Amino acid sequence: MDNLIDTSSAIVDQIDKGIAYVGSASEYSYLGNSLSDGSVSESAHITSQQIQAYNDALSNMASYMPYGDVLAVLNEQANTELELMDQAVDVFTEAVVEMVQVVQVAEMAEEASTPDEEAAVQDFVANNQEVLTITQEEVTEYNQSIDDIETHANNASAFIAVAANVDAVDFLQQGAENNNTTAEQATLSYSANNQWVRMQWAGTNNATAVFLNGNDNFGLDLYVTEADILIAGQESELYLTGPTSAGYNCFMYGDCNYEP
Repeated sequence: MDNLIDTSSAIVDQIDKGIAYVGSASEYSYLGNSLSDGSVSESAHITSQQIQAYNDALSNMASYMPYGDVLAVLNEQANTELELMDQAVDVFTEAVVEMVQVVQVAEMAEEASTPDEEAAVQDFVANNQEVLTITQEEVTEYNQSIDDIETHANNASAFIAVAANVDAVDFLQQGAENNNTTAEQATLSYSANNQWVRMQWAGTNNATAVFLNGNDNFGLDLYVTEADILIAGQESELYLTGPTSAGYNCFMYGDCNYEP
């Protein structure tokens, strides 16, 4: 719409100038009391660039959505949440690496089956206690990062699921029309408590929500158990190459023939 306003106004300005000049010329040419310097008509010309810009704006208006584009908003917000999740994963990975020695201690302790082997563990711990100690700061970073990952992963998954459901998108789009506003002005959110994706329409107290628990007509029933989530995670590359699955030596040194 802004492009159409700008490009049409530019041509209207030239036409306005042309009409003004022709009106003047129609008068002074008969009276013989005025002359231009010969360049006024050119200043009123419409350029090929102006025509192209205007025609392009007309073409774009064929797909213009006066109430905004719910699908684009869902996808854009999903991408934002995925970026935030990736950042949290980086923090999580760093936190795990900082505490990875606990995996080595656990493996050594579990392997120790004789007094001599238990003594070796005791010596190792005594000689490396400072390095092996886990700080509260490391734990706080780990806990916060994993919370952030769950928040952003759920947000992204919820937005992507709704975006992939044509009927749900149409329902939200109708909400924008009913409230005489645009999708881009709305506040998009996911609520774990209410189990919905909601668009709060700007300038109103109204909102339109799509449930993700099967409680509407869109067939979105996304919630699974913790066991399902963790089983899927144990098949992921992140897990299979991590220290708890691959083992400390494999993770830290690439010694993947090591049997913990």
